[in-house]
Amino acid sequence: MHNPDSGPSRGPNPVAETLKSIITVISVAFAVATLFTAAKPIGLFSGEFSAKLAEAVKAQETPDAQWPTATPRPKPPIGIVIGHWGDDHDPGAVCSDGLTELSINQEVATLLQQRLIAEGFDVDLLKEFDDRLAGYQALALISIHADSCTYINDAATGFKVAESNFNPRPERTARMVACLRNRYAQATGLGEHLSITADMTKYHAFDEINEETPAVIIEIGFMNLDRQLLTQHQDVIANGIADGILCYTRNESITTDQ
Repeated sequence: MHNPDSGPSRGPNPVAETLKSIITVISVAFAVATLFTAAKPIGLFSGEFSAKLAEAVKAQETPDAQWPTATPRPKPPIGIVIGHWGDDHDPGAVCSDGLTELSINQEVATLLQQRLIAEGFDVDLLKEFDDRLAGYQALALISIHADSCTYINDAATGFKVAESNFNPRPERTARMVACLRNRYAQATGLGEHLSITADMTKYHAFDEINEETPAVIIEIGFMNLDRQLLTQHQDVIANGIADGILCYTRNESITTDQ
Protein backbone atom coordinates (compact mmCIF):
# COMPACT_ATOMS: atom_id res chain seq x y z
CA MET A 1 0.00 0.00 0.00
CA HIS A 2 1.43 3.40 -0.85
CA ASN A 3 2.60 5.64 2.05
CA PRO A 4 1.62 9.22 1.23
CA ASP A 5 4.15 10.69 3.69
CA SER A 6 7.17 9.16 2.07
CA GLY A 7 9.03 11.18 -0.68
CA PRO A 8 9.92 9.95 -4.14
CA SER A 9 12.75 7.34 -4.33
CA ARG A 10 16.33 8.75 -5.27
CA GLY A 11 19.51 7.24 -6.89
CA PRO A 12 23.16 7.62 -5.69
CA ASN A 13 24.44 11.22 -5.04
CA PRO A 14 27.11 12.10 -7.76
CA VAL A 15 28.96 14.68 -5.61
CA ALA A 16 29.28 12.29 -2.71
CA GLU A 17 30.60 9.55 -4.97
CA THR A 18 33.23 11.90 -6.43
CA LEU A 19 34.48 13.01 -3.03
CA LYS A 20 34.69 9.40 -1.92
CA SER A 21 36.86 8.53 -4.96
CA ILE A 22 39.24 11.47 -4.35
CA ILE A 23 39.70 10.52 -0.70
CA THR A 24 40.45 6.92 -1.73
CA VAL A 25 43.13 7.99 -4.27
CA ILE A 26 44.81 10.30 -1.76
CA SER A 27 44.89 7.56 0.84
CA VAL A 28 46.48 5.07 -1.54
CA ALA A 29 49.06 7.61 -2.72
CA PHE A 30 50.03 8.47 0.84
CA ALA A 31 50.47 4.81 1.69
CA VAL A 32 52.69 4.19 -1.37
CA ALA A 33 54.81 7.27 -0.63
CA THR A 34 55.33 6.13 2.93
CA LEU A 35 56.50 2.72 1.81
CA PHE A 36 58.89 4.23 -0.83
CA THR A 37 60.45 6.62 1.71
CA ALA A 38 61.04 3.81 4.15
CA ALA A 39 62.69 1.65 1.49
CA LYS A 40 64.96 4.24 -0.23
CA PRO A 41 67.31 6.99 0.96
CA ILE A 42 66.13 10.54 0.53
CA GLY A 43 66.50 11.58 -3.09
CA LEU A 44 65.55 10.12 -6.40
CA PHE A 45 68.74 8.10 -6.98
CA SER A 46 71.00 5.91 -4.90
CA GLY A 47 74.18 7.44 -3.47
CA GLU A 48 76.47 5.49 -5.86
CA PHE A 49 74.46 6.51 -8.90
CA SER A 50 74.36 10.16 -7.78
CA ALA A 51 78.14 10.24 -7.38
CA LYS A 52 78.70 8.89 -10.90
CA LEU A 53 76.24 11.38 -12.31
CA ALA A 54 78.08 14.25 -10.57
CA GLU A 55 81.41 13.10 -12.05
CA ALA A 56 79.95 12.98 -15.54
CA VAL A 57 78.51 16.48 -15.20
CA LYS A 58 81.85 17.80 -13.94
CA ALA A 59 83.68 16.23 -16.90
CA GLN A 60 81.32 18.00 -19.27
CA GLU A 61 81.90 21.34 -17.53
CA THR A 62 85.70 21.14 -17.89
CA PRO A 63 86.45 19.28 -21.13
CA ASP A 64 90.05 18.49 -22.02
CA ALA A 65 90.17 20.30 -25.36
CA GLN A 66 92.52 18.75 -27.92
CA TRP A 67 93.61 21.47 -30.35
CA PRO A 68 95.53 20.54 -33.50
CA THR A 69 99.20 21.51 -33.41
CA ALA A 70 100.02 24.18 -35.97
CA THR A 71 102.65 23.18 -38.51
CA PRO A 72 105.49 25.74 -38.38
CA ARG A 73 106.13 27.50 -41.64
CA PRO A 74 109.72 27.25 -42.83
CA LYS A 75 111.69 30.46 -42.57
CA PRO A 76 113.42 31.71 -45.71
CA PRO A 77 117.19 31.31 -45.28
CA ILE A 78 120.05 33.68 -45.95
CA GLY A 79 122.48 32.34 -48.53
CA ILE A 80 126.24 32.93 -48.32
CA VAL A 81 128.34 32.03 -51.33
CA ILE A 82 131.96 31.38 -50.36
CA GLY A 83 133.85 32.86 -53.26
CA HIS A 84 135.87 30.27 -55.25
CA TRP A 85 134.90 27.41 -52.94
CA GLY A 86 134.89 24.25 -55.08
CA ASP A 87 135.86 26.16 -58.23
CA ASP A 88 138.78 24.25 -59.75
CA HIS A 89 138.95 26.58 -62.74
CA ASP A 90 139.39 29.75 -60.66
CA PRO A 91 140.78 29.18 -57.15
CA GLY A 92 140.91 32.92 -56.48
CA ALA A 93 143.87 35.12 -55.64
CA VAL A 94 147.00 33.46 -54.27
CA CYS A 95 149.77 35.53 -52.68
CA SER A 96 153.47 34.75 -53.01
CA ASP A 97 153.63 33.53 -49.41
CA GLY A 98 150.77 31.08 -49.94
CA LEU A 99 147.91 33.13 -48.52
CA THR A 100 144.78 32.35 -50.55
CA GLU A 101 141.62 34.31 -51.13
CA LEU A 102 139.61 31.14 -50.53
CA SER A 103 140.95 30.73 -46.98
CA ILE A 104 139.92 34.30 -46.14
CA ASN A 105 136.49 33.89 -47.71
CA GLN A 106 135.86 30.67 -45.82
CA GLU A 107 136.82 32.12 -42.47
CA VAL A 108 134.68 35.22 -42.90
CA ALA A 109 131.71 33.23 -44.21
CA THR A 110 131.84 30.80 -41.28
CA LEU A 111 131.90 33.64 -38.75
CA LEU A 112 129.10 35.40 -40.61
CA GLN A 113 127.00 32.25 -40.54
CA GLN A 114 127.50 31.92 -36.78
CA ARG A 115 126.48 35.53 -36.19
CA LEU A 116 123.33 35.28 -38.30
CA ILE A 117 122.30 32.00 -36.67
CA ALA A 118 122.69 33.70 -33.29
CA GLU A 119 120.33 36.39 -34.60
CA GLY A 120 117.72 33.72 -35.34
CA PHE A 121 118.21 33.12 -39.08
CA ASP A 122 118.66 29.93 -41.03
CA VAL A 123 121.84 30.16 -43.12
CA ASP A 124 123.08 28.21 -46.14
CA LEU A 125 126.78 28.12 -47.01
CA LEU A 126 127.06 27.67 -50.78
CA LYS A 127 129.90 26.80 -53.13
CA GLU A 128 130.80 29.07 -56.02
CA PHE A 129 128.86 26.95 -58.51
CA ASP A 130 126.57 25.18 -56.09
CA ASP A 131 123.73 23.16 -57.64
CA ARG A 132 121.38 24.74 -55.09
CA LEU A 133 121.81 28.15 -56.71
CA ALA A 134 119.42 27.15 -59.51
CA GLY A 135 116.15 28.87 -58.59
CA TYR A 136 117.46 29.54 -55.08
CA GLN A 137 114.92 31.37 -52.90
CA ALA A 138 116.16 33.24 -49.86
CA LEU A 139 115.69 36.30 -47.75
CA ALA A 140 118.98 37.50 -49.20
CA LEU A 141 122.06 36.15 -50.96
CA ILE A 142 125.57 37.52 -50.59
CA SER A 143 128.74 36.31 -52.27
CA ILE A 144 131.98 36.96 -50.39
CA HIS A 145 135.27 37.65 -52.17
CA ALA A 146 138.59 39.38 -51.50
CA ASP A 147 140.55 41.53 -53.93
CA SER A 148 144.02 41.05 -55.42
CA CYS A 149 147.12 40.61 -53.27
CA THR A 150 149.24 42.28 -55.94
CA TYR A 151 150.34 45.81 -55.15
CA ILE A 152 148.64 48.16 -57.62
CA ASN A 153 149.04 51.59 -56.06
CA ASP A 154 148.46 53.28 -52.74
CA ALA A 155 144.77 53.73 -53.59
CA ALA A 156 144.19 49.98 -53.91
CA THR A 157 142.46 49.64 -50.56
CA GLY A 158 138.86 49.39 -49.45
CA PHE A 159 135.76 47.36 -50.24
CA LYS A 160 133.27 47.07 -53.09
CA VAL A 161 129.57 46.11 -53.15
CA ALA A 162 127.69 45.48 -56.40
CA GLU A 163 124.34 44.21 -57.62
CA SER A 164 123.13 42.86 -60.94
CA ASN A 165 122.66 45.20 -63.90
CA PHE A 166 119.45 43.33 -64.70
CA ASN A 167 117.91 43.09 -61.27
CA PRO A 168 114.10 42.52 -61.47
CA ARG A 169 113.68 43.92 -57.94
CA PRO A 170 115.95 47.01 -58.04
CA GLU A 171 114.45 48.82 -55.06
CA ARG A 172 114.99 45.92 -52.66
CA THR A 173 118.51 45.16 -53.82
CA ALA A 174 119.47 48.84 -53.89
CA ARG A 175 118.49 49.08 -50.23
CA MET A 176 120.53 45.98 -49.41
CA VAL A 177 123.57 47.50 -51.16
CA ALA A 178 123.12 50.77 -49.26
CA CYS A 179 122.85 48.95 -45.92
CA LEU A 180 125.99 46.91 -46.60
CA ARG A 181 128.02 49.90 -47.70
CA ASN A 182 127.03 51.87 -44.64
CA ARG A 183 127.37 49.20 -41.96
CA TYR A 184 130.54 47.63 -43.40
CA ALA A 185 132.32 50.96 -43.54
CA GLN A 186 131.28 51.71 -39.96
CA ALA A 187 132.51 48.33 -38.67
CA THR A 188 135.82 48.07 -40.54
CA GLY A 189 136.85 51.68 -41.04
CA LEU A 190 137.52 50.94 -44.71
CA GLY A 191 136.46 53.29 -47.46
CA GLU A 192 134.62 52.19 -50.57
CA HIS A 193 136.73 51.52 -53.64
CA LEU A 194 134.71 52.55 -56.68
CA SER A 195 136.29 50.23 -59.23
CA ILE A 196 133.20 48.05 -59.80
CA THR A 197 133.92 45.58 -62.62
CA ALA A 198 131.73 43.68 -65.06
CA ASP A 199 132.69 40.48 -63.24
CA MET A 200 130.76 41.87 -60.26
CA THR A 201 127.68 43.32 -61.97
CA LYS A 202 127.38 40.26 -64.22
CA TYR A 203 128.17 37.76 -61.48
CA HIS A 204 126.90 34.34 -62.58
CA ALA A 205 124.75 33.63 -59.50
CA PHE A 206 122.57 36.68 -60.23
CA ASP A 207 121.20 34.86 -63.27
CA GLU A 208 120.75 31.51 -61.53
CA ILE A 209 118.75 32.33 -58.40
CA ASN A 210 115.03 33.01 -58.14
CA GLU A 211 114.21 36.54 -59.25
CA GLU A 212 112.54 37.23 -55.89
CA THR A 213 115.86 36.79 -54.06
CA PRO A 214 117.82 40.04 -53.59
CA ALA A 215 121.53 39.38 -54.13
CA VAL A 216 124.83 41.23 -53.95
CA ILE A 217 128.53 40.50 -54.22
CA ILE A 218 131.09 42.06 -51.89
CA GLU A 219 134.86 42.39 -52.20
CA ILE A 220 135.79 42.72 -48.53
CA GLY A 221 139.21 44.34 -49.09
CA PHE A 222 142.52 44.09 -50.91
CA MET A 223 144.81 41.28 -49.85
CA ASN A 224 147.79 43.64 -50.13
CA LEU A 225 147.15 46.91 -48.35
CA ASP A 226 144.21 45.55 -46.31
CA ARG A 227 145.97 42.30 -45.44
CA GLN A 228 146.08 42.88 -41.68
CA LEU A 229 142.33 43.37 -41.47
CA LEU A 230 141.60 40.39 -43.72
CA THR A 231 143.87 37.97 -41.89
CA GLN A 232 143.69 39.13 -38.26
CA HIS A 233 140.23 40.63 -37.86
CA GLN A 234 137.87 38.37 -39.77
CA ASP A 235 135.36 38.75 -36.93
CA VAL A 236 135.19 42.50 -37.57
CA ILE A 237 134.58 41.84 -41.27
CA ALA A 238 131.90 39.24 -40.55
CA ASN A 239 130.11 41.54 -38.11
CA GLY A 240 130.22 44.38 -40.63
CA ILE A 241 128.52 42.20 -43.25
CA ALA A 242 126.04 40.86 -40.69
CA ASP A 243 125.13 44.38 -39.59
CA GLY A 244 124.45 45.27 -43.21
CA ILE A 245 122.20 42.26 -43.71
CA LEU A 246 120.34 42.99 -40.47
CA CYS A 247 119.92 46.61 -41.56
CA TYR A 248 118.22 45.32 -44.69
CA THR A 249 116.07 42.56 -43.17
CA ARG A 250 114.94 44.73 -40.23
CA ASN A 251 114.38 47.80 -42.38
CA GLU A 252 116.70 49.91 -40.21
CA SER A 253 117.53 53.49 -41.06
CA ILE A 254 120.69 54.10 -43.07
CA THR A 255 122.81 56.87 -41.62
CA THR A 256 125.70 58.57 -43.33
CA ASP A 257 127.81 58.91 -40.20
CA GLN A 258 130.86 56.69 -40.19
